[in-house]
Amino acid sequence: MGPVGCPYRVGMRLSAVLGALAVLGGAVTAAPTASAAPELACAWQFMSDATTLNVAFPDADATYWVLPYTLFAGDRITLSGWYPNARYMSLNTYGTDFDTVDTLRDNEITPDDGNANPFTDPTAAALSPDRRRWHVTVTTGPADHGRNEIAALPTGAGTQQLPAGFLVIRVYVPDDASSPTGGVPLPQVSLTRGDRTVDIATCSAPFDPAAVTGGPLGSAAESAFDSVIASAAAAAFPGNTPEATFVDPASTSGLFPNGDNKYVGAALSHQPGRVAVVRGRAPTFPDTRAGVPVTEPGAQVRYWSMCQNDLVSPYPVVACAADFRTPVDESGYYTYVIGTAEDVPAAAVTDPTVTVLPWGSTDVARKVLFLRHMLPSPQFHPNSVQASQDSGIDPATSMGEYYPRATYCATATYQAGGYRACFD
Repeated sequence: MGPVGCPYRVGMRLSAVLGALAVLGGAVTAAPTASAAPELACAWQFMSDATTLNVAFPDADATYWVLPYTLFAGDRITLSGWYPNARYMSLNTYGTDFDTVDTLRDNEITPDDGNANPFTDPTAAALSPDRRRWHVTVTTGPADHGRNEIAALPTGAGTQQLPAGFLVIRVYVPDDASSPTGGVPLPQVSLTRGDRTVDIATCSAPFDPAAVTGGPLGSAAESAFDSVIASAAAAAFPGNTPEATFVDPASTSGLFPNGDNKYVGAALSHQPGRVAVVRGRAPTFPDTRAGVPVTEPGAQVRYWSMCQNDLVSPYPVVACAADFRTPVDESGYYTYVIGTAEDVPAAAVTDPTVTVLPWGSTDVARKVLFLRHMLPSPQFHPNSVQASQDSGIDPATSMGEYYPRATYCATATYQAGGYRACFD
């Protein structure tokens, strides 16, 4: 596919991003008219996880597949998919500013006739994938979630805006850790433009940005992503945020946010001979890896995790501890210790109630910890991350014992007295 031709007045940064994506993935280009608009070359061109396209603070227990698109009035994309064997699945659409347009999650997607949805009916988990089918339409018009529709473009998008965006499918904690898709294929994709419908084959392999690193195209893609994501992350977590204190981000716009997650974050900096220690009460969750259905009553959240990330563009994740990987003590509290291998005390490593998160490269002097809460129950909502951001109340107040309290601690102090000595 040739270079992108773009008659719209869009910023150079946006043009670079879309141009790099279009050429690298063979996906979409902008065109002055719908009739001239090229079509998708293959579906799900990009995959992001903790090792591939690790950008914008991903969760290490989730995998993200990306479908760029250009859709004009009346165009639509039809997805034909299967509910995965996993903790969570959702479809999200994003504009060219990497901000959310619409979200349609697993338990909102009505199954095809004669099929069942395991995210609403626990007996459906025992059915074969062919009995767990669904269809969703990505539409340029108003979207009705009750009809399995998701909006492709921001409401009121003007004629001078590029009619392009990104569809992302997320799968968290597949039952089989070796199958990121949750034991089912990625959704089949078809594009309808006018009276013509074309089936789009799934890409044989997602595009690997590392394959072009160092070349002009790879450099352009890397620079474009870095520029957009760095701008968004700077607004999300300003430099004057106090260290080792969890606060609400100012914004997550521009970071491909998941509408079902909210976060509190704490900035950290490296200093030899000390670690960061975090304590808080763990919410309950449906442990799907242990065979508990997501519909199990009484769970306080669908999912939660603590992730350690580089506070430098493109903001990759270093390590995460998901809920099911985080041990708790007899009171239901977790303890995280974050530091380099030489700084983490032996008392933390040998304690079965402590989770150690690596610092990663000390060449990156500043890090950020993020605590995620996904889909809190109505009963738990007042103590969730979501509540503090809905109300504007300081999370240290609204979250109560579920607030993650963090402190720096000398390695020797921890070794002598455990985590309690660090909070004295």
